[in-house]
Amino acid sequence: MTEITPSFFNRELSWLEFNQRVLNEACNRDLPLLERMKFLAITAANMDEFYMVRVGGLKIIASQGVTSLDPAGMTPTEQLEAIRKRVRQMVDDQYACFHEIEERLADASLRRLRPDQLSERQRHTTEHIFDSEVFSVLTPMAVRAEDPFPLLMNQMLHLAVQLAGPEDNPEAYRYAVIPLGKVLGRRVTLSTDRGHVYMLLEDLAIAFLERFFPQEQILASAAFRITRNADFTLRDDLAFDLVTDMQGILNARKHGDCVRLEVSHSATPELIAFLKQRLEIAYDDVFIVPGPVDLAGFMSMGDVAGFDSLRYEAWPPQTSPRIDPGTSMFRTIASGDLLLYHPYESFEPVLRLIEEAADDPDVLAIKQILYRTSRKSPIVAALARAAQKGKYVTVILELKARFDEARNIEWATNLEEAGVQVIYGVKGLKTHAKVCVIVRRESHGIQRYVHFGTGNYNEMTARIYSDASLLTCNEELGADAVAFFNAITGYSQPQRFQKIEAAPLGLRGKLLEMIDAEGQYAKQQQDAFLYAKLNSLVDPELIQALYAASQAGVKIALNIRGICCLRPGVPGLSENITVISVIDRFLEHARVFHFHHGGDDRVWISSADWMPRNLDRRIELLVPVEDFDCRGRLMNILQTYFRDNVKAFKLKTDGSYERVGARRKRQVRSQQELYLEVCKAVKEAEQSRQTTFQPHRAGGND
Repeated sequence: MTEITPSFFNRELSWLEFNQRVLNEACNRDLPLLERMKFLAITAANMDEFYMVRVGGLKIIASQGVTSLDPAGMTPTEQLEAIRKRVRQMVDDQYACFHEIEERLADASLRRLRPDQLSERQRHTTEHIFDSEVFSVLTPMAVRAEDPFPLLMNQMLHLAVQLAGPEDNPEAYRYAVIPLGKVLGRRVTLSTDRGHVYMLLEDLAIAFLERFFPQEQILASAAFRITRNADFTLRDDLAFDLVTDMQGILNARKHGDCVRLEVSHSATPELIAFLKQRLEIAYDDVFIVPGPVDLAGFMSMGDVAGFDSLRYEAWPPQTSPRIDPGTSMFRTIASGDLLLYHPYESFEPVLRLIEEAADDPDVLAIKQILYRTSRKSPIVAALARAAQKGKYVTVILELKARFDEARNIEWATNLEEAGVQVIYGVKGLKTHAKVCVIVRRESHGIQRYVHFGTGNYNEMTARIYSDASLLTCNEELGADAVAFFNAITGYSQPQRFQKIEAAPLGLRGKLLEMIDAEGQYAKQQQDAFLYAKLNSLVDPELIQALYAASQAGVKIALNIRGICCLRPGVPGLSENITVISVIDRFLEHARVFHFHHGGDDRVWISSADWMPRNLDRRIELLVPVEDFDCRGRLMNILQTYFRDNVKAFKLKTDGSYERVGARRKRQVRSQQELYLEVCKAVKEAEQSRQTTFQPHRAGGND
């Protein structure tokens, strides 16, 4: 009997395959060594969040006895078992990769030293550092059987120490824990005649452990850290004070159940048993790692001075050829819609627009949504300055942006003190749309300038995330943007928009309508195709719509960086669907869609992935790009990704991914192609300006 293949991949296992693709980059020996270490650190950081949120949530569901099946036909318990098996293999691969990278870094004179590898001079140096800094900062905590276990901070490195018992009963082991904290750096730089050498803080502390426990017999010690369940959500429809209740959520995370224990291989069985018992964690969730605990901490290796040959060649963001530094952003946008594609093009024009608006006496109001921002956000500073100058400034600030809640609470307080009207969004929904509206008085009347984006208002991540920005003063888009804000901030019922669509009301329906329209064109024997670039594709209804379109003959090409629950290439179901994933130096974050629509190409940008949470439980935007040049450029950008045969992976019917590989002589690396195209456009624009303004030479021919 033939086994029926489920129509959907499991979401969690699909995410793990995404993390594997990132790990593949870390294992790629063609990449510079420090870039490989960065990719490896990213895989570890990704896994941290996966355990805190996804595994933590699954554990809660499984503990409640839930046995319902996900779209892939798996129960919560079955998902957890499959996750553990896949993660263990991935951890083995991570550490094999780490040791190989570290060995090659040592050959390049960037070395990590263990205590037994120190020279006499380095030994004296480490002793001085320990005595003057480490010993005074760290505090050991005795852990007695009769006492409650101390509250350990999530994701923080600790040392576990096993001590011999009293003389009359030396096997009555005693234990202590030393939190390593966040004040001291993970890497301790040591003197050397050549290159750069360092020691890890945990190794330094272990080397002088007897200073913490004089006249005690130390039997074993090991670095460890725990991962707590952070899957706590706020029922803001029941919250009396949203800020106070969100602070309660942050506090609850500090006490969440331990869902993973990572411990160094130097730990004895007794030490592991002690931690396992006191942390109340199953052995299946204990990971004994053959190397340093917390590979995410090696992200800072990229900051080591020098060693430029071990990094990527710099790709500095370019200034769009449409933008003249001497011309105001208002005049630039008034001359026509402007599309920026970051980080190839600088995010600076977006910052400039908001800063100019803050200081322009003709600007009456600024309305903006903030989801995630940088620690020293110039946009937040500009909004506060605008309010202090008497402008009407409204900010919808999403307090529920996961793991940025504390920062957003602080920004909310600062903005309110500056006179900004701060609104925390809609109860029961997370506000994830990216939009800013500037209302300006001009000679012809009131003019609205709008920025729509696929990424956050964060100038730091805009250097490493690929995102699209549309700057426009189109009347209909401006009216829609204002109506959109009013629907969020007031009690008004959302009106039907002229151009845009918003979740959770019309966005899903619009996507289904456009997918179905392609199917109708295909049934009429017309050309029918759609291209979509997303971070994740999970929503069952949209996946079924794509299957139906494929069966009707629509050619569908999907570029999905992360989770994809759609199974491509199944005869009779999805043979017309191909899925690729591009993993390269920049994180692919833009959501861009192109529907052929019978030759009347429809192109959209969006803040929303195709997931139930985005379409049903978040406020999101879908924005048409109708300007001929902007639309054509986005269509070309999509095609560039689908031509990638260097950094693209293709999703196979069995759920595995294979590198696309060059089938032609010319290799196409999409991110490099996009950067070179921008550089070329900037160069041509500069040459054109020089030609246009070249001074007339006396005596020359006219």
